[in-house]
Amino acid sequence: MPDPLLEVTGLKKHFPVKNGLLRRVVGQVKAVDGVDFTINRGETFGLVGESGCGKSTTGRTVLRLEEPTGGEVVYHHEELGPVNIGTADRQQLKRLRPEMQIIFQDPFSSLDARMTVGRIIAEPMVINRTHHGRELRDRVAELLTVVGLRPEHASRYPHAFSGGQRQRIGIARALALNPKLIVCDEPVSALDVSVQAQVLNLLESLQAQFDLTYLFVSHDLSVVEHIADRVAVMYLGKVVEVGTTDQLFYSPKMPYTEALLSALPKPDPRKRTRPTLLTGDVPSPANPPHGCHFHPRCKYAQDRCRTEVPQLRDLGGGQLAACHLADSLELKGAEPLPDVPVISAEEAVRAAASRNSRPPADVAPHGTQGAMS
Repeated sequence: MPDPLLEVTGLKKHFPVKNGLLRRVVGQVKAVDGVDFTINRGETFGLVGESGCGKSTTGRTVLRLEEPTGGEVVYHHEELGPVNIGTADRQQLKRLRPEMQIIFQDPFSSLDARMTVGRIIAEPMVINRTHHGRELRDRVAELLTVVGLRPEHASRYPHAFSGGQRQRIGIARALALNPKLIVCDEPVSALDVSVQAQVLNLLESLQAQFDLTYLFVSHDLSVVEHIADRVAVMYLGKVVEVGTTDQLFYSPKMPYTEALLSALPKPDPRKRTRPTLLTGDVPSPANPPHGCHFHPRCKYAQDRCRTEVPQLRDLGGGQLAACHLADSLELKGAEPLPDVPVISAEEAVRAAASRNSRPPADVAPHGTQGAMS
């Protein structure tokens, strides 16, 4: 049976729009507008969507780094039981904070350039008074080793490290208080592709080692496909589809999800297809369309979509979609990855050696017979 760690119900975060000399409120930017999802213990829950859809704001509001406008965020604490983070008092938040941490998107601005790496990682433990003296130094050295760095790096400053190494420092800081839930706010979007793979593999190994639960926020569906167990798709402040990774990638029920998947690079270059081009611009969250927010850009839209707001409903197998036509549409999912034969490390070395081998000096390369020396 699923064991929920975090339950989000009707979460809202609206930012006031002020105008005039007296700075009166003339409107609201509905960055998050009624979001529902549940994260089970030990799983990686992906949250995806276009830039500006509200996914990062959702992650920050879940941790109460942003004060919610409405809704509930219930965290299941082992001792305190279910606690609504949005209405928790100071003492409850003090008990909850160590169990909920965040990895920020930018590994350059998220680390204080005036502090050594050791002080950066030690700061959460100093504030919460969990370690002191030699015990604190040993814990910092242990965390650096866990994330793939060396203990002597503790005396250096952030400018001495690459982007991938800085993100590892941010991960070590997030692990300092032995958290249960970590919000990963696009943790690899600022990194090179090869470094992305290393950081993702590190996050997976840490999850298995420390029994972590991730809320993984990203706009890159190929990254989410690799790491997530279940995925929620956001559009204009609302969750429009939820399902397992296989359900969402290979059997989408929402036209917006189909459009996102069509933009993914194809594993087989011979099967090139045109991505689904969405008409029009993304509507403003300060003035969202009536009915289904996606209907101005949806090629399947009907009259009902323009007037009636679709509810997130169960379509079977745990897959949810907020679309009036979800039962009748046959949408195209992502291309399945090709089967790649598994070879041993020794075979890979031999294959690389054969590719790099040169012909003997007395044998002319192919296509150069008869050429003048």
